[in-house]
Amino acid sequence: MADAIVPKTGPGPIFSDAVRLAGFCRVATSSVDEAAEQIGRIFCPHDLKPLRAVSPDFYARHNCAAFDGFSVNYVAYGGSVSIDPGCLERFFLLQIPVAGVARVSTASRDIATAPGLTASLLSPTVPTRMIWDGDCAQLILLVERRLVEHRAAALAGKSVRAVEFDPAVDLSTHGARALQAQIDGLVDLAERNGADRHLSPLAAANWREALLDALLTGQRHGLSDKIATFSGQVETLPGALRRARDCLHANATEPLDLVQLAEAAGIGIRALQFGFQRHFGASISEMLLDIRLAHLNTRLKAAAPDARIIDIAFDLGFTHLGRMAGAYRAKFGETPSATLRRLH
Repeated sequence: MADAIVPKTGPGPIFSDAVRLAGFCRVATSSVDEAAEQIGRIFCPHDLKPLRAVSPDFYARHNCAAFDGFSVNYVAYGGSVSIDPGCLERFFLLQIPVAGVARVSTASRDIATAPGLTASLLSPTVPTRMIWDGDCAQLILLVERRLVEHRAAALAGKSVRAVEFDPAVDLSTHGARALQAQIDGLVDLAERNGADRHLSPLAAANWREALLDALLTGQRHGLSDKIATFSGQVETLPGALRRARDCLHANATEPLDLVQLAEAAGIGIRALQFGFQRHFGASISEMLLDIRLAHLNTRLKAAAPDARIIDIAFDLGFTHLGRMAGAYRAKFGETPSATLRRLH
């Protein structure tokens, strides 16, 4: 980070090598009330207070590149401030410090974050309080709650439910480095394109899907073990069950044939049924349904606006549309037609 301060384009000092997304400025002010009101409209209402009664060093800056369901942000506060958003409710926040330090308190954890060492990952159902200290600036990924919970449900083979992450992110781990590299890549791309040139819907969707997978498979949360189990990542998973699971994925559009599946696995039908319940926490038919629903969700997101859901469903092996629609809604929290409409 450079120490030289370049001429201001708004309140507060700007470190020339630190400011990201400069062309996407939403807020630049030296007023505490204005900062709380404007940034609160973009994120969520919160209490914002300088830690000193008189704080001539206070400033607030928020740069934001927004996409469908997620955004990348650069947020900086001059001096030292306390921030109390309570529960975020609608979104998850991954906060990666680039200058200064932050102390984050949740219901069960107190963590300290610093550049290159530790980031924070805030969940919408967990109340949070923070102190940003020493002209703190952070690069922040915001992802809508419904997207994270729907993807977690698909990966875990469960219905949609609340997801709560471990709030401390060790930036030296492989998962954190991979996630940070993706965020840095998206920020670089946004800066190259500029605020007037938008990503295509397909490119934005690809970034969104990659970020969701990196979050849910690379960071610890309440469904991590279920995702590992359902995906067959558990080290003790018998080879027969791996073969059966792979066979289900490869033939998901075909009618379920337990005899052929048992032959592919190399064990009997009863042993196969027991093994699925024990190791995957689901029956064979439940796993096949989940695979088909995940394929349906993916196909709907990529479909043309005039696509017929019935055609896609039949291609994927669904024969009873009413039951399919009910299972889809239970898993993803919306109907197939709502998914198709929302993305077009």
